[in-house]
Amino acid sequence: MMRAVLTLVFTVIVTILAVDASAATGDCSAAPATIGRFQPAAQSQAAPTVPFYDAAGKARTFADYPGQPLIVNLWATWCPPCVQEMPALDRLVELLRAERAAVLALSSDREGAPVVQRFFEVHAIRRLEILVDRKTAVTRALAAPGLPTTIVFDRNGRELGRVVGVAEWDAPETLAFLKRCLGGQP
Repeated sequence: MMRAVLTLVFTVIVTILAVDASAATGDCSAAPATIGRFQPAAQSQAAPTVPFYDAAGKARTFADYPGQPLIVNLWATWCPPCVQEMPALDRLVELLRAERAAVLALSSDREGAPVVQRFFEVHAIRRLEILVDRKTAVTRALAAPGLPTTIVFDRNGRELGRVVGVAEWDAPETLAFLKRCLGGQP
């Protein structure tokens, strides 16, 4: 009798923990065509600790965004597909505000923050923060095969998946997918 009760209690606890864990990160399968070639992470790896830099030259890391999902876009001003998707990424900042997700566009431009600032001014990019991946340290740490590459991290800093190439970041289908993937409601 006691063994049956303990087994039942154990089963209930495991079920509750499993439901709680699945609430932290949702379903990242069945990505819509608007998100391009999204590949769910085969193994959930932690975000790297290598620094990137803000407009003032201050070193930052992904740890500066505790408890926030991250949409990390690796790009450059000289990359036509990157330029194409940058306005949609800028709009995504506002669209994911309720999820407290941070959209981080890390430029690999060798000229650094000044060239990114000029690009943002010319293209009316107003919501994205100027961030620079000096010497492509983050790009290499994330093993990005090219630009643009966007990696989605959950609230615990674990990779959920990535897109290599262009995506329609502000499309309703993409937004619903990201919300579902990040554990929220579509």
